[in-house]
Amino acid sequence: MTTTRHGINWDKALQLHAAERERFIAARPHSQRLSAQADQHLLFGVPLHWMDDWSTPFTLYVKQAQGASFEDVDGNRYVDFCLGDTGAMFGHGPAPVARAVAEQAARGITTMLPSEDAVWVATELARRFGLPYWQFAMTATDANRFALRWARAATGRQQLLVFNGCYHGTIDDVFVDLVDGKPVQRASLLGQVYDLTQYTRVVEFNDLAALEEALKDGQVACLLAEPAMTNIGMVLPEPGFWEAAQALCRRYGTLLIMDETHTISTGMGGYTRAHGLKPDMMVLGKPMGGGVPCAVYGFSEEMAKRAQQAKREAVPGHSGIGTTLTANMLAMAAMRANLAEVMTEQAYTHMFALAEQLAAGLRAVIARHALPWCVTQVGARTEFQFTATPPRNGSEADAILDSDMEHIIHLFLLNRGLLITPFHNMLLVCPQTTVEDVARLVTAFDEFVSAVR
Repeated sequence: MTTTRHGINWDKALQLHAAERERFIAARPHSQRLSAQADQHLLFGVPLHWMDDWSTPFTLYVKQAQGASFEDVDGNRYVDFCLGDTGAMFGHGPAPVARAVAEQAARGITTMLPSEDAVWVATELARRFGLPYWQFAMTATDANRFALRWARAATGRQQLLVFNGCYHGTIDDVFVDLVDGKPVQRASLLGQVYDLTQYTRVVEFNDLAALEEALKDGQVACLLAEPAMTNIGMVLPEPGFWEAAQALCRRYGTLLIMDETHTISTGMGGYTRAHGLKPDMMVLGKPMGGGVPCAVYGFSEEMAKRAQQAKREAVPGHSGIGTTLTANMLAMAAMRANLAEVMTEQAYTHMFALAEQLAAGLRAVIARHALPWCVTQVGARTEFQFTATPPRNGSEADAILDSDMEHIIHLFLLNRGLLITPFHNMLLVCPQTTVEDVARLVTAFDEFVSAVR
């Protein structure tokens, strides 16, 4: 009896997967040798443990990356639709950033003092995103953590509110899920010693009634949210959701922090500027330095006053905000070059056109094979999902995730020189991605579906 899964023949899919594993192994002897060496001294055999969760039989090692492509240590070339999961959203090694980093490194890397670039970058951030005051961090995780501290300090409240299935880096406070309608600390969280549900509330995205219920006692310092959920699989806001959600936050004195680390794919000013949203704070990470680790977070005029007042009224000592390498000169130079010469309107125009082509191509394949799948898009960010109807909240998005299916598709594409993002089916295009690159991905996607349908 044939087993069907998400509209495909699962027996065929498993047979295909076995063949693709052998094909991968045969073509990458050097990566296999490096993986064996890594097992001797790297925990789990990789620099970061989640790198072991890719779809490959062993770790794929990169030799060099440039623009929209990279080459592995065995000489195989790939078109990259993962792009560092947004970290390289504007291409690998953009020339203006590479020049700026090289020049700045020769003049100094870190001093614990600001450079002139910091003033330029803050001014440009204010122009682009509409928030007048900014601070820096090394990662979006840090920026989210710092923003949360400022929000609690400014409001005198302890509670945090997030959406079920959210992702804001590795900030501990957000790892709370809804299970059967009740908040539960995420079971996979390692080494957590206190109950996060004491201080973190969680509701479903797009649920205004639940949002108001969580806010109405006046104890929530801030709502930390992506304008569109991205990491559990894309979940878009329903029409009018954010207008109503902002009004609820204002009514109950809760600050709104928008994490645009992924949704910066929407445009120059992110989803927030494109849709006229008015957050109290905003966080941006991964792509801001063209691949150099850095992040930023901004404050509205009123929030800046409250934050500065909270700091001035606090007793002297460490605030718990900031790290030694924050706002180092190398990161500032990278951000200035990236904002000035890489992250441009022209770049976004090119990316949007290709993302539309990609989404249309995927939808055409899905329709031709009558698959119960859908395609979701946020600017330059596109994703295919194993459901006929796009999910409207984190629970629905989680229910359709299928890591086994993802591994088979991802490995099939990888063996044809195409990389997409692990853990779900997200695809990014960058300024160097071509029409031919997109057509190649759509063709390979069609080949996969044809092989298992």
